[in-house]
Amino acid sequence: MIIGIDVGGTHTDAVVLSRNGIEKKLKVSTDSANLFDTILSAFTQLLDSIDPDDIKRVVISTTLTTNAIVQQNMNQVGMIVSAGPGIDPNAFKTDDHYYCVAGSINHRGIQKAAVNEMEIEDIAKKMKKAGIEYVGVVGKFSVRNPSHEILIKRVLNRYFKKIFLGHHVSGNLNFPRRIATTHLNAAVFSLHKSFFEAVKLSLEEKGLKVPIQILKADGGTMSLKASMAFPGQTVLSGPAASIMGAIPYAPEGQDAIVLDIGGTTTDIAFLVDKAPLLEPVGIKRGRYKSLIRSLRTDSDGIGGDSVVRVKENELIIGPDRKGPAMAFGGPEPTPTDALIVLGLMDEGDQNNSQKGIDKIAEKLGMTDKEAADKIFRQCCSTILKKTYKMMDQINSKPVYTVHEFLEGYKINPKKILLLGGPARYFAKKIEEIYNIETIAVPESSVANAIGAALARTTCEVTLNADTEQGILTAHEEDFAEPISKSFSEDDLIETAHTLLKEKAVNSGADDDNLNDVEVVEFQKFNIVRNFSPKGKIFRTKMQLKPGLIKGFEKVIQ
Repeated sequence: MIIGIDVGGTHTDAVVLSRNGIEKKLKVSTDSANLFDTILSAFTQLLDSIDPDDIKRVVISTTLTTNAIVQQNMNQVGMIVSAGPGIDPNAFKTDDHYYCVAGSINHRGIQKAAVNEMEIEDIAKKMKKAGIEYVGVVGKFSVRNPSHEILIKRVLNRYFKKIFLGHHVSGNLNFPRRIATTHLNAAVFSLHKSFFEAVKLSLEEKGLKVPIQILKADGGTMSLKASMAFPGQTVLSGPAASIMGAIPYAPEGQDAIVLDIGGTTTDIAFLVDKAPLLEPVGIKRGRYKSLIRSLRTDSDGIGGDSVVRVKENELIIGPDRKGPAMAFGGPEPTPTDALIVLGLMDEGDQNNSQKGIDKIAEKLGMTDKEAADKIFRQCCSTILKKTYKMMDQINSKPVYTVHEFLEGYKINPKKILLLGGPARYFAKKIEEIYNIETIAVPESSVANAIGAALARTTCEVTLNADTEQGILTAHEEDFAEPISKSFSEDDLIETAHTLLKEKAVNSGADDDNLNDVEVVEFQKFNIVRNFSPKGKIFRTKMQLKPGLIKGFEKVIQ
């Protein structure tokens, strides 16, 4: 059996799955001030009457790092950046403890200016005095040669708890995004580490000793141990869980919209022939533009518990949430209360919902039923308007899925897949308003947790070969070895495949999924000097494909 837990802003969904289907499911309120207790409570209820030895896999999707970024609740960290001529790294300053230092390496990985170790020592002492514990180090071309980052780390090691190096972030060249990503990893590390270590310890005390997997923003999983080196990958794992939970029900050969209607927000995504769209460069949230591989999602600040109010005779829904619906003890009317007044839901205290909607109806000059219907319709319209606006933005550029690049492709969905607690109530109304087939996926209230539980491990490697310099490198993986002039494309692909499988196993991949490999990028350049060939440069990126683990087909029938 396997466990999936999705920690949302309002509710935490949890499931126990076997090869025969869903064995247990539950939904508990999320205490955003104490997510540890929330998850522990979910595990305690799940494991009641279930032998921990029967659990073989645990996957957690969490809003922890996302909330820390949104709320600016991150540790102060230090950043040391080197660029060399041609660009001013001060333009990408992350916070007060940001230092630009001497030393540079060019695009071929050749040193042009040395690191000043005394300068690094002085900076380290300043940051240590300021109480800094975690530091990021980024060189402009560290993916070509990380020696400067490694040297700076060697100097810093005796001053700080952990150092994050930019060349470990991604094999892609993008200096500003590499700075932002390294900073994010350092800033959320202590929060991520303490939370998941506490969860791990608690589960071990309950006799649950299987490795814990964490859902990443790209819809795949990685082990808890692997996440310690890259905690930023857990950003947006919640929306990724929604997408993975919808994939089994998406039409083949067609496009589909995925809407996860939660209590606070609605997450929006698209599928092309059952394949999620991909952010081609990395996550963009607020001022942070990163290199964190992510599925393409967006959020709208409207959900079942959004506050409903009337201002200057205009109905306004959200984006704030002040608690649950009035039917469940909340202080303000919500779309959930409107559903209850319309007779679509029969849960909670109906009298409280009536009182809340009555206040709205009076201000609008309508009956209670008319006001409730207006609230419901406006909710649907707001969500769909945001959805089609996102679709227009996607269609204005080349479309990337997790498997391929689609030049000139235009998304044209014919089906909407709804997830979340209120999904079954919204499906009929959305279809009525927009005349597009709309369904609530099976087990829609816990589909996120199912998606997390079934997501398989993903990872990627980037491998570079320079036959003129005689070196093969994957600095992101701390890999380098000499090569001869005769090194070929086939040699490159074979080595990349070996590195990818090793990384996948270390990230917690099952043997069944190790063959789901694909080359997503390949480049080849000839090196010519004075009209004479001197060698070749090869570059490839290979990934373990996102998808669902095998053997649990009955869960999603």
